[in-house]
Amino acid sequence: MSVTPDVAQGPSAGRRFRAYTTKHLDEFTARAGLPADERLAVKAVAHVLPFRVNSYVIDELIDWDAAPDDPIYRLVFPQADMLPHEDVSRIADLLTSGAGRKELNEAANQVRAKLNPHPAGQMDLNVPTLGNEEPIPGIQHKYKETVLFFPKQGQTCHAYCTYCFRWAQFVGDADLKFASGEIDQMVEYVRSHPEVTSVLFTGGDPMIMGEGVISRYIEPLLEIEHLEAIRIGTKALAYWPQRFTTDPDAEDTLRLFEKVVASGKNLAFMAHFSHPNEMRPELVQEAVRRIRATGAVIRTQAPLIRTINDDSATWESMWRTHLRHGMVPYYMFVERDTGPQDYFAVPLAEAYDIFRGAYQKVSGLARTVRGPSMSATPGKVCVDGVTEIAGEKVFVLHFIQARDPELVGKPFFAKYDEKAAWLFDLQPALGATHFPWENAPVGDNGLVDPTRL
Repeated sequence: MSVTPDVAQGPSAGRRFRAYTTKHLDEFTARAGLPADERLAVKAVAHVLPFRVNSYVIDELIDWDAAPDDPIYRLVFPQADMLPHEDVSRIADLLTSGAGRKELNEAANQVRAKLNPHPAGQMDLNVPTLGNEEPIPGIQHKYKETVLFFPKQGQTCHAYCTYCFRWAQFVGDADLKFASGEIDQMVEYVRSHPEVTSVLFTGGDPMIMGEGVISRYIEPLLEIEHLEAIRIGTKALAYWPQRFTTDPDAEDTLRLFEKVVASGKNLAFMAHFSHPNEMRPELVQEAVRRIRATGAVIRTQAPLIRTINDDSATWESMWRTHLRHGMVPYYMFVERDTGPQDYFAVPLAEAYDIFRGAYQKVSGLARTVRGPSMSATPGKVCVDGVTEIAGEKVFVLHFIQARDPELVGKPFFAKYDEKAAWLFDLQPALGATHFPWENAPVGDNGLVDPTRL
């Protein structure tokens, strides 16, 4: 199968990757028209939460005439009010006084500790072992049929989203990182668990890795007969489409994708698109065509983020555009309970209205999308609607996926709360004293009994 259609040319085609970090913030925030005091506050936020952007995003995606209100600008640049005012002021004062790196890091770490760096127990929940050995780092056997793998070389991104729930992977603190380079252990674990039909490479962004590295992780999996699908969670299409068009290893990467498909396994390319503007450049459209030509299936997903995509028209446009380019709309997520959630979160009732407003205006081909969905500790919970039962206004919800498989697909109810923004903000409804997962069998470690996985 050929994967060498004409590559789009333009100002970004063939350009070498260039990243910008905190030391470049003053230049860009001044370009966005921020006054000096706001630029200082933004820099203070960027000492707590990671900041990284690249030349493609700067030159091709951001409308600088609309900044700082441009949605892509807000998607990648910290905002002065993303963190509590007292925390921002404290770090801003340290910057103004010329404090040293150690003092700044100590202050930043104190703020980070309050931001729930690892939602859903990412550091220790469902981390598997081989026999009686120590837990395998960087692996989660999250659901019965799904293993998540965090390759150590993929724990960064071409650019960082301001809302990213995995921000703790990028701040340089070894205690907050979750990753592994243990290829053999990962392959052995999957091989020894026939119930595992899907491996998800995640991070970070696995596509930050070169083809020579990522193939060392993927190719051994192709020999495992019971494995049906390999998934790659990535923002690369939106933030650096050159990865699949003009980068030196673009062709080798596409040939690797072909090899996965030729092995008889599904290659699911889980593309993160947060706004329709990310699909406007011809370069990303060409990258989509090239990936699809390998036989890979591109599924699109993103969280619902206040000030960036919190209206139905944006999602309708995004899903229509994805469908037009042969991609499959997959998930609308709810912003997780970590980092600056208070700044970006949309209440569940409003999230449902936004989802429904977009869903009812697209064709059935785009109604493959599910949401609004919360990836919480018990599993993926979807808000199906709001209704009234026996005089009580309630949320109707169900598990799309669950750590306890018995919960999947079963509806349950929660009291209506217009301010609730996350699963654990909700209370049982209709006289219930607990939610279904609170009855799930648990092991000695307080987690769902692994024999049920």
